[in-house]
Amino acid sequence: MSYEMIGLTMFVGMLAMMLTGQRVFGAIGFVSAAAALLLWGTGGVEMPFSAAFKLFNWYPLLTLPLFIYMGYILAESGIADDLYKMFHVWFGGLRGGLAIGTIALMVIISAMNGLSVAGMAIGATIALPEMLRRGYDKRMITGVVQAGSSLGILVPPSVVLVLYGMIARQPVSKLWMAGAIPGLMMAAMFILYIVIRCKINPSLAPTLSEEELNIPMKEKLKLLKAGIIPFLIFFFMTGLFVMGITSLVESSAVGATAATIAAWAKGSLNKKVVEETIRKTLGISAMFMWIILAALSFGAVFDGIGAVKAIEALFVNDWGLSPWEILIMMQLSYLIMGTFLDDTAMLVIVAPLYVPLVKVLGFDLVWYGVLYTITCQIAYMTPPFGYNLFLMRAMAPKEITLIDIYKSIIPFVLIMTLALIIIMVFPQIALWLPEYIYSK
Repeated sequence: MSYEMIGLTMFVGMLAMMLTGQRVFGAIGFVSAAAALLLWGTGGVEMPFSAAFKLFNWYPLLTLPLFIYMGYILAESGIADDLYKMFHVWFGGLRGGLAIGTIALMVIISAMNGLSVAGMAIGATIALPEMLRRGYDKRMITGVVQAGSSLGILVPPSVVLVLYGMIARQPVSKLWMAGAIPGLMMAAMFILYIVIRCKINPSLAPTLSEEELNIPMKEKLKLLKAGIIPFLIFFFMTGLFVMGITSLVESSAVGATAATIAAWAKGSLNKKVVEETIRKTLGISAMFMWIILAALSFGAVFDGIGAVKAIEALFVNDWGLSPWEILIMMQLSYLIMGTFLDDTAMLVIVAPLYVPLVKVLGFDLVWYGVLYTITCQIAYMTPPFGYNLFLMRAMAPKEITLIDIYKSIIPFVLIMTLALIIIMVFPQIALWLPEYIYSK
């Protein structure tokens, strides 16, 4: 059997195991370990063993549980709820103000958690019912929550970019900086769309009543304090890192400590909150560690049989595709896989193939990490089986149907696709900030 056929058999076998309901890391890890043993005998066991030590020797991995902990302690202690109340009062007087505030809330939650699930949970359980009660169009605001929560995998500290950095051997700090401006740009595009649409059709988003608008300034300022806490945490976490005072891991520890102190100062740091936060943090962290371990093992076997070189020869020599045509084809494959897989599964399945190929084609791997992440955001929201669609269906109020969810994401998917094209055409949007910071 040729090495090309071995690589194809591994790929098909892994997908077949996933379709039977096996966990992602189990399917990937089993196929890679079995292939190593069949190809190289008992000596092949050294490949997953070596991958494990690579994982445990990767110092930035310590940021993973700390950032996840920080996001969950803020959500469980009710600080995120207070933050939405602040947006409700300060933005409620604008046409579509609560929808705009929800996008801002999603950006802040993303900057504190690094996962899209946290933003989705807060948006669907707090923001969505509140906007429905005030007469907002259900399809527009359903799309707002889904699109806003997807920013969690792009805005730093993105956990997905940590995973990509591990597999692509790229500095996580550069990846985070590269994701910051595209993430904020996309949030601004969402807000601009809300403003324009509500201006064209004011019935989609009524403003607050006179009674709610006439809240005393003292009460407004009191609510403003709720927004100061997350901003302070974000400043201490990222500001100290950008200024060179703390390392990447130290900044994550600062963020986790600051979040704990904030929960204690609010009076919400009780036994139940701590237990729930630790339980969720350990569950998510362990899941990501197993996935990274399986991906490294799979990548080692793929590299060992020369599958990457074979794919490169197929695209460049046999098919005669240009580097940009190959890159576009890669992004389309992510969109297709995203209809039935989540972002981590997509990355660990194709990263061993795509990352070396991207490097050979002469593209920047940090820039490609941002492209991959935005493509995942689009795939998350693409029918029929987009990951975010079913998360929303599970969390949304009963009056929002699956048809509403599908139709709600159409304009936001188009906006994301436009953002992806802009960043492909103008790579400096992603690369300017990391180049500027590292040049200093």
